[in-house]
Amino acid sequence: MTQSMHADAVAAARTIAQLNTAYTQAKVLHSAVELGLFETLAAGPATMDALCQRLNLHPRLAPDFLGALVGLDLLEYRDGLYHNARPAQVLLVPGGPLSLNGSIRQHGKVHYGLWADLTEALRDGRAKSGPQTPAGAVTTEQTDLDAARRFMAHMDSFNSIVAPELAQKLDWSKYRTFVDVGGARGNLSGLLVKAQPHLNGTVFDVPGLRPLFDEHMETLGTTGKVSFQGGDFFSDPLPEADVVIFGHVLHDWPEEARKTLIERAFPAVRPGGALLVYDAMIEDGGFNAHAHLQSLICSLMRDGGSEYTEGAACEWAEKAGFSSTDVLRLNTVTNDRLLIAVKDA
Repeated sequence: MTQSMHADAVAAARTIAQLNTAYTQAKVLHSAVELGLFETLAAGPATMDALCQRLNLHPRLAPDFLGALVGLDLLEYRDGLYHNARPAQVLLVPGGPLSLNGSIRQHGKVHYGLWADLTEALRDGRAKSGPQTPAGAVTTEQTDLDAARRFMAHMDSFNSIVAPELAQKLDWSKYRTFVDVGGARGNLSGLLVKAQPHLNGTVFDVPGLRPLFDEHMETLGTTGKVSFQGGDFFSDPLPEADVVIFGHVLHDWPEEARKTLIERAFPAVRPGGALLVYDAMIEDGGFNAHAHLQSLICSLMRDGGSEYTEGAACEWAEKAGFSSTDVLRLNTVTNDRLLIAVKDA
């Protein structure tokens, strides 16, 4: 083996070794969020001894744990004190407008464990999440609003970044109303009406989410601008609006169910209106690691769940009766694509 070939092999081995242990970085991040490290440091820098006391950390592991977070550029260490690095202060402290804290908690508590069963899932094709509702979701009968609130925080980590993109990608001056189907506690809708004040929105989701919707609209200051309508989007008529939105909804369902939802959306979109669908769609003929990994997450969570191609989304919309379709890339954490399907006036 030549010196050049050896160097190339070592570089490739280093890349594969890093990939092989990437889970260690993820779990350090999950634990830091679960422990409340970033919100603790948001109140002010602290020594290692102080963090061990406040967070009940064992002093044997704390130096490596905190050192790894410094090395990952999530913490800074100066003059004997640990500080949140700027990305952590903005994105990992709960309550901020762009905080990913809720999503990281969900991945640490739920998603991480599912990946241990990936090999089994690849052989039997079945989801590994147990009950066939997304973890923490609310049904008509479920009353655990605290669990639902945690799940909503996970979803809002993403749609808080999607909302500004939606506000800019569509010419909203042509529209006055929208309905967010499966819109949960209304985070996307509330942010959208704040960005486009002439709009009025409706969230359509299971009735059990109404208390969380009312709570969140008060927090956002959008009470009265967004309404809530409870129902089942497979059996109840969807509310009419100029624009109908499916955000991170279709990837939870098998292909026939996706087609059904788009078909049910067509009569709800008023003439001249539009259907918006965003998910981490897979580029036709392309291979995007993030999109395929996101698709595997959906498959592990739900039987029939997966991402889908841009072309398939356009085909479903056209067969449902929409006259034109376009797919745009969004600048989001999950690399979403946005389908815009227009209905003739």
